[in-house]
Amino acid sequence: MTRILVIGGTGNIGREVVLRLVANNLPVRALTRQSDEACMPSQVEVVPGDLTSPKSLDGCLAGIDAVFLVWTAPLEAFGPALERIAKYVRRIVFLSAPLKTPHPFFQQPNPSRTQTEQIERMIETSGLDWTFLRPGMLASNSRHWWARQICDGDVVRWPYLSVPTAPIDERDIAAVAVRALCDDGHAGAEYVLTGPQSLSQFEQVSTIGRVIGRTLSIQEIPPEEAQRELSATMPASIVKMLLDAWSAGAGLPAFVTSTVAEITGTSARTFLDWVTDHASDFRTRPRDDGHSN
Repeated sequence: MTRILVIGGTGNIGREVVLRLVANNLPVRALTRQSDEACMPSQVEVVPGDLTSPKSLDGCLAGIDAVFLVWTAPLEAFGPALERIAKYVRRIVFLSAPLKTPHPFFQQPNPSRTQTEQIERMIETSGLDWTFLRPGMLASNSRHWWARQICDGDVVRWPYLSVPTAPIDERDIAAVAVRALCDDGHAGAEYVLTGPQSLSQFEQVSTIGRVIGRTLSIQEIPPEEAQRELSATMPASIVKMLLDAWSAGAGLPAFVTSTVAEITGTSARTFLDWVTDHASDFRTRPRDDGHSN
């Protein structure tokens, strides 16, 4: 039976990987810097470790066959950490980004993209059996972008409302991750993961309104105004990346793949499915938490 370490198990996607492994009665270990704050299911072995201190990873990796990796530490720490991982493990599944996706939406330069490319190159030459997951726009972004406005009133102001994306449910990313971690045949694969539908941002906000039973006034704002407003809650580099991506995607359908169904045998959840399961997020004002994977 494959023994799996999840690095990044307290984030949105990493936690779903942990939960799916537990649901399948697979032995799972989760690395965290603050083990007393991990809030993991009782079946999970929570182990303390620090990605910037390679020696601290030895106990986490002992007896492990495969690693699911969400990298959030500084880039300079990645090489030493990867060397430690490769000493113990034969397989790694890395939560990457849609770097090679043939659609203008995903081709905007940004610092995160450059770092991810460097990480991928190191993994490719590590000697590990690797799989890269390349999710597109996350359905959970709608929580960060629109929940506060919706909870505060009936007006949602947003740029590029006509631009479509294909939001993917984090549970579907986790389902693919588990198959890549546990099954053979995924070494060297790069899976571009999207939801099943191309939906404009206007349609996405409208979907939220229908699910929670409210009529929302959805108002287009110019990119310059959006840049000022979004920069109050997001890093400027992220805001620029998003605005550039939406601009590049204007007039084009979203890039949609069937990878989730091909790998898992189950169709990807729709955005309506995600909103229905997370409707309470749009009825109660969210805390000031950051974006996490």
